[in-house]
Amino acid sequence: MEETLAVRRLDRLGVVLVAAGVVAAGLLPFIYVKANRIASGKPMLLMQLLDQPAVLILTLLLVLSAGAVLFLENAYARLAISTLCLAALLAAIGFVATSFTPEGSTAARMTPGGGFWVLLAVTALIISDALVKVRLRPWMRVAALIAYACLLGVFLWSGLLDSLSIMREFANRGDQFWAEAWTHVQLAFGSLAISVLIGLPLGIACFWVPRLRAALLQGLSLIQTIPSLALFGLLMLPLGYLAAQVPLAAAIGISGIGAAPALIALVLYSLLPIVANTVVGLEGVDPAVRDAAAGMGLTRRQILTGIDLPLALPVILTGIRIVLVQAIGLVTVAALIGGGGFGVFIFQGLGQTAMDLVLLGAVPTVIFAFSSAVILDAVADSIRGPAA
Repeated sequence: MEETLAVRRLDRLGVVLVAAGVVAAGLLPFIYVKANRIASGKPMLLMQLLDQPAVLILTLLLVLSAGAVLFLENAYARLAISTLCLAALLAAIGFVATSFTPEGSTAARMTPGGGFWVLLAVTALIISDALVKVRLRPWMRVAALIAYACLLGVFLWSGLLDSLSIMREFANRGDQFWAEAWTHVQLAFGSLAISVLIGLPLGIACFWVPRLRAALLQGLSLIQTIPSLALFGLLMLPLGYLAAQVPLAAAIGISGIGAAPALIALVLYSLLPIVANTVVGLEGVDPAVRDAAAGMGLTRRQILTGIDLPLALPVILTGIRIVLVQAIGLVTVAALIGGGGFGVFIFQGLGQTAMDLVLLGAVPTVIFAFSSAVILDAVADSIRGPAA
């Protein structure tokens, strides 16, 4: 059957996205022109910038993208148009920022406004919706993620975005940025690895011993109710006392502040999803398969490693994805107790009333979490696919 650019009925998601885009373009500032990093700045609407060719092209593509979302059935056409719209949005904010930056000025800041961020979110949602509708295979989703990352990399490498405030902050803190990024990665993946090593055996034990399951899951659920900052604070006193009384503990880096309380808190928060998903995954294995394996003479350990865990792996990976995304977000809070990570820039920016510095920590955190979720979802689906 030949696929054409067929007209379709209006869907609610499309109407909501278009409405949000119209509000962003017409009512919210596209960019703030600021004399320095802490000034409030002059807001500029998208409609006030139509004298610039890049903004005019962006406006035309936004209209075209809205029409595609509302009326086009072909997901590939919508994906292509929205991708062009995304590129035009990045180009427009770069050209506008460059045009308003005084030549030779190092103090002026061009900060993307709410209109830009809403349009970016709307465009990203349109792209995501189109990608879902084209039913990409797991490896193709990862390839799409890499392609969009390369698109962003091209804009960053070209220097077109250098006049933006977030890039000015990065230029002033490049070495610190990469150091904190590495710390963020270490804490997120380190806590994930420890949580898997502890949570997977606990989940298996809960599956084998139902009495243990109720008590353990209730205890882990109780930990989840403790606010992250409060848990960090509760860990500071005992770890500080341990470091003071045991020289070896202090020698290996355990103290009341820093990475140690952050890592322990992250592990405690991560155990519930892993343990619970392990139990759910193992319970989802068809008992007939186990009975057949037992009838063939396989031991309990052989059934676990050869049948139960491979079949439960997609569900376990879903729990791991939840844990990783949660850890990436919580690491930012750990900066308050000296844990490091992108949260350092967020809290420094809040303390200095410098929202540009806040963005330097917030934007990479969002990208890191989103990319991790896409990759782990693709891995889980690739494992689940052959089994299905």
